[in-house]
Amino acid sequence: MRTRLVMAGAFIGALAVLSGSMLFSWPVSVEGTVDPAAQEAAEAFDSPSGTCLDWPHDKPQNMRRVSCEQPHTFEVTNNVEIGGKYGPNSPPPAEQEWQKIVTERCTAEAAEYLGGTLDPFGKYTAGALKPSAEQWRNGDRRLRCGLQRVTPSGERLLPTTGAAAEQDQSNVHEPGTCFALVDGGVGDPVPCEEFHAYEVVAVVDLSKTFDPKTYPSEAAQREKLVDLCPPETNKYTGNADLNALELSLYSDTLKKESWLAGSYRVNCKVGAREPNGQLRPIQGSVEAAPLPPSTASSAPPPSKPGG
Repeated sequence: MRTRLVMAGAFIGALAVLSGSMLFSWPVSVEGTVDPAAQEAAEAFDSPSGTCLDWPHDKPQNMRRVSCEQPHTFEVTNNVEIGGKYGPNSPPPAEQEWQKIVTERCTAEAAEYLGGTLDPFGKYTAGALKPSAEQWRNGDRRLRCGLQRVTPSGERLLPTTGAAAEQDQSNVHEPGTCFALVDGGVGDPVPCEEFHAYEVVAVVDLSKTFDPKTYPSEAAQREKLVDLCPPETNKYTGNADLNALELSLYSDTLKKESWLAGSYRVNCKVGAREPNGQLRPIQGSVEAAPLPPSTASSAPPPSKPGG
């Protein structure tokens, strides 16, 4: 018997990003005997709201449903029919139009799914799985909206754990996470042994210092973080002398929109800057035997991912 499956396959075209939204296309059709992996991927692609999906970054064809308590890449918020001008004989939207549709149709749904508010600067962004060309020809006009965490480059997704509605949306990272230095800016997570822009050394909760009902200005946050970050950093580094290592301690701050969305946590991080403010590449973790920045700075920064 011949079985027709639409499975999660290789990307057709590049990832498209608009206003923090990421749009995927999974358009591989397979004919032949039933392949368990293909069946699993097909079922995952058509999952209901509340389903969490995962796939390896380099093997998207291995998409599968997982418990939201496990690390996952995508959480389905809802399936929407775009309909309207996209009738039975209409061509599929161009990529820019798809991006607009995702922003218009998925962002509000994501906020509702999260209980009313999506932190625009938080760890989650709205995205979607769109019909493949073949699915479109067969009349599929559904957009599978969901939530994911996008890396700074916008080229990858980071796994998250736990149902999104039950999570703090603060855009924080585990201590020991290092971020690449790309063209003078911050790139994606990399091993700390590689040249990087900064290392997250602690996460602090500002709601323990400020009244969660009243937004503290960023200036007030910075003033308080001068006291909050050093003790936590000392725990992580074993009281390392950052000045002797030509490193500095920095911290993030929260926008009002984030605070109102219930995001209260920020990163404390270690990095280095030139006198002109330009980030300088560093290498090694401050948690264990870091290399002196004076040595690291003589080497070139890593090339841009995919470049």
